Amino acid sequence: MSQKAEQLKTLLTPVVEGEGMQLWGLEYHAGSKPPVVRIFIDGENGVTVDDCARVSDQVGAVLDVEQILKGNYTLEVSSPGIERPLFTPEQFRLYIGHPVKVRLAWPEHDRRNFRGVLLSVEEPMIEVEVDGMAYELPLAAIHNARVLDQL
Repeated sequence: MSQKAEQLKTLLTPVVEGEGMQLWGLEYHAGSKPPVVRIFIDGENGVTVDDCARVSDQVGAVLDVEQILKGNYTLEVSSPGIERPLFTPEQFRLYIGHPVKVRLAWPEHDRRNFRGVLLSVEEPMIEVEVDGMAYELPLAAIHNARVLDQL
């Protein structure tokens, strides 16, 4: 996670929690014009459109006051959904035994894309079975990962 994304996560976690939700994850895309802040929220009873709107209003107000982002930006707030993105080792652990799709920032085992079953999480690695073969992948190399509905 970039330094700016970490800064945003630290600032916005209490805002999201103050609205009774959990900050599942945050993505910051500086290369977009304007930059995009994408926030995934979750709650005990799921996420409604009203939850997203309420969190978006509060987060937008904090971002405008704190001015961490210079100039215009796009703010997106949504549920992680069924094929939810995975951001932390704890989240990966919740989905051991489930199908996942993992894209690495750099090649491991001569490839960057892995689509298979998550076997284990032993920091700093995860293990994914693809076509009957187990691959250990460093958490630090993961560009993005998500749970799949099916393989």
